[in-house]
Amino acid sequence: MSGTVKKIADVTFKASKSIDWDGMAKLIVSSEARKEFANLRRTFDEVNSSLQTKFSQEPEPVDWEYYRKGIGSRLVDMYKEAYESIEIPKYVDTVTPQYKPKFDALLVELKEAEEKSLKESERLEKEIAEVQEMKKKISTMTADEYFEKHPELKKKFDDEIRNDYWGY
Repeated sequence: MSGTVKKIADVTFKASKSIDWDGMAKLIVSSEARKEFANLRRTFDEVNSSLQTKFSQEPEPVDWEYYRKGIGSRLVDMYKEAYESIEIPKYVDTVTPQYKPKFDALLVELKEAEEKSLKESERLEKEIAEVQEMKKKISTMTADEYFEKHPELKKKFDDEIRNDYWGY
């Protein structure tokens, strides 16, 4: 086996150990996204498994003496010579350089989207907390207390009253 293929198999195995699948799964909200994520994880595991089983093992050495006894040394020597003359070409990666800039740009876009999403989540959590607090207090709250929290509404109502506009 060529050393390059073994290195690729080792790298994919290490990569699979560093992926936080459970952490990513917790961030997924929709059921469709969960299905897609499960497909991604299953496919990744299948590819990783095939790389580990097919390419990470050295082939067993050929027992030429065993075949010499059964077939004859002339034919076995011919096969041995042909077998040893085989050169497995080195893998030259021409794809990664093409897609590396695109991938890096997507990572930057992903980070920006993540930051935006976190800010929006924080804003929504604050809004939910305010609504829950308001829900608890609404039955005993006076108009003045409500207008204290929403001065823009007080101004709107005051303007309507001042202009004698009663909504009809």
